[in-house]
Amino acid sequence: MSVESLRAELMDQSLDMPRRFRALFALRSVGGDASVSALLDSLRDPSALFKHEVAFALGQMQATGAVETLKAMLRDESEHSMVRHEAAEALGAIASDECLEALETASEDSSQVVRETAVLALQRFRYAQAKRRDAQAKNARADAKAPSSPPSARPDERAGSAKEQLSASTNGHQQSLDEPDSPYISVDPVPAAPSDVPTHALRATLLDESASLWDRYGAMFALRNRGDPCDVAKALGSVLIHSDSALLKHEVCYVLGQIQEKGDGARAALRATLENQNEHPMVRHEAAEAIGSIAADDTEALLLKFRHDQDRIVAESCEVALDIMQSEISGEFVPLVVEPPRAAA
Repeated sequence: MSVESLRAELMDQSLDMPRRFRALFALRSVGGDASVSALLDSLRDPSALFKHEVAFALGQMQATGAVETLKAMLRDESEHSMVRHEAAEALGAIASDECLEALETASEDSSQVVRETAVLALQRFRYAQAKRRDAQAKNARADAKAPSSPPSARPDERAGSAKEQLSASTNGHQQSLDEPDSPYISVDPVPAAPSDVPTHALRATLLDESASLWDRYGAMFALRNRGDPCDVAKALGSVLIHSDSALLKHEVCYVLGQIQEKGDGARAALRATLENQNEHPMVRHEAAEAIGSIAADDTEALLLKFRHDQDRIVAESCEVALDIMQSEISGEFVPLVVEPPRAAA
């Protein structure tokens, strides 16, 4: 389909949400100015879930042309906190100078979810800026010593759910500046902790309620990247049950959807999260999509049960999750896996 055809499906509110999401994922995959323009035009939609997913896509695309619109979304207190959160996270992923002031203002927002997201995005912004300066200095030293050589090719295989595979760029994987060794497609809101940190220390940090969100996120992504989904899922399930941070719990659900561990513990924690009417809809949304990505035997019945939830965000998320589940079951988008780097002898 052409970008214009995808734009038409994206904008057509008479279509069901899964079909519009597929158009959204395809536009993210195609990339380019025309896709960004289509995504920006679609933000007039009344669905908070849809707008949040568009903002997420723009951040993952690191679309600098979306910065002003994302800043306006972040400032708009009439928007759902989930949408404003995603706008802040997208600005952190883009990490251009134009993003800084809006994030600084949002770091004092009355909404805890928005405030915590902005603080993380500011930390990521400063981290990314430092990485760029280091890279520029390194390149300058290398240029002074020898002629430049083309960068080594990165493998095309990436881990992740069918949703992520569908969203992956057709023009090559756009790897996050701070995650050069991640086997996953996502541009993460926080860099993974260094590879030399022992696994037991990462697990302790992740489970430590007194640790900063930055450190807990970094530990979570480092554990995810090490490729032991069963062990990681157990720790994440514990966080999901005991943490008071909606922001952290929503990211935990997202990672559980990425690793697709079918163990009973993680699935039980996700189920309890989806069933909890008092939980933040952003967390219940991510739980629903993670359940769809895992695609266990009981997935369909559970998602159908909440397909008509009184919270529109949750109901629409279950519709999308059912479509994700079908993709996983049919093998329509086969997850591709990167072999982990060999340990030094």
